[in-house]
Amino acid sequence: MARKGRYSGYIRPSLYIIDLALILILAKIFLELGGRFYMFTILIPIAWIFSALQSQFYEVYRYTPLTRIFSLLFIQLLLFTLAIFAFYGFFSDTTITPSKVLIYVLYVFSGITFFKLGVFYLLKKYRTALGGNYRRVVILGVNSKTLQLEQFFKQNKAYGYLVDEKFDIKHPGTSLETSFAYIIENNIDEIYCSIAEFSNDEIREISDFTDNNLKILKFIPDNKEIFTKKLEYQYLGITPVLSLRNIPIDTAINQFIKRAFDIVMSIIVMIGLLSWLTPIMAILIKLDSKGPVFFKQKRNGLDYREFYCYKFRSMTPNETADLHQVSRNDERITRVGRFIRKTSMDELPQFINVLKGDMSVVGPRPHMVSHTHMYAERIDKFMVRHFIKPGITGLAQVSGYRGEVESDNDIINRVKFDIFYVENWSLLLDIKIIVITVVKALTGDEKAY
Repeated sequence: MARKGRYSGYIRPSLYIIDLALILILAKIFLELGGRFYMFTILIPIAWIFSALQSQFYEVYRYTPLTRIFSLLFIQLLLFTLAIFAFYGFFSDTTITPSKVLIYVLYVFSGITFFKLGVFYLLKKYRTALGGNYRRVVILGVNSKTLQLEQFFKQNKAYGYLVDEKFDIKHPGTSLETSFAYIIENNIDEIYCSIAEFSNDEIREISDFTDNNLKILKFIPDNKEIFTKKLEYQYLGITPVLSLRNIPIDTAINQFIKRAFDIVMSIIVMIGLLSWLTPIMAILIKLDSKGPVFFKQKRNGLDYREFYCYKFRSMTPNETADLHQVSRNDERITRVGRFIRKTSMDELPQFINVLKGDMSVVGPRPHMVSHTHMYAERIDKFMVRHFIKPGITGLAQVSGYRGEVESDNDIINRVKFDIFYVENWSLLLDIKIIVITVVKALTGDEKAY
């Protein structure tokens, strides 16, 4: 039974062919290969295909985020560069300068990036504007989660999902057999099934039907806590085991990458910005009010350990600084303090904390100790934020949850974004958050006060 509404089966093979053709054509133009060109045309494409399969370079789908695409491009660029230098290292009789090799690699990846992103966006445009390349979807079960999914598909047409029908099996007159008949008659591509609405026997029946009729089946988790987690699946012997939480930064290579990035960023900011800005800030703060230039306060960091967090002082010295967070139109804020808080300049000394290793450039924002204790008791999963180092900025902050916690909803959503960051960290995500933070600092953020 043929299935419609999918990516054309020729798109991915075509991308392989285009990329390999680009690699070989540009090699002929830029590289000095002599009699080794034919050897190059055999070994480098093999290395490319092997590394692409390992890195899942071509595993890009309609729902793949842009950060994931750039991450794949970076990994494949690294592997390809190593393969090219290994080729020249092995065939030592082929002479070429490293700079020419790097120019060749950059041209190759500029072309590949152009084609990859071009196809990705053209397909999105094709789905949105013309309604093509779509998948027809049926949802089994009606509850808040399935309605939320249906709304998502309707609001995000670029993903290319068209919801044909929802089936409430609990409703009189509706049965699994009814939905199965509809799915076959209307040539539905994918079935989304809510686990909460069906028994184990019914789920087995749905699974058997989709297998026997070449339909894609996807499950929507129920409200049981374990199904809302990002689970890591592995085998111990022949026993399948689910790990409750996978933290990418726990791996040695990712720890090295993040720490190296933090150190480089801290040195750049401290030498390029704080070296001349600090004396100016010191004069302005001293002229505006009595008290120290820097404000330090105990915060909780990695593994709940306490450390002193540094900021430019923006308030008059007061006894409640460690108990009450800043509120809108807070009388404790000085004139200079109001400006530096609005532009987030007061946070810059925290790059000292980053260089010391207490903080990271990006991570969950640390709270004052008294508030951390309070939220740990009141807010579910608040402590998960302490699996990694706190940050100067974070995903929650650039998503609208910075500054004053005006209601429990603010801190609950902040925790949700922080947990998402903990479980989905990547260097590209860090860079994206930093760029958004800088833009918000320059254009103004209504919650920066």
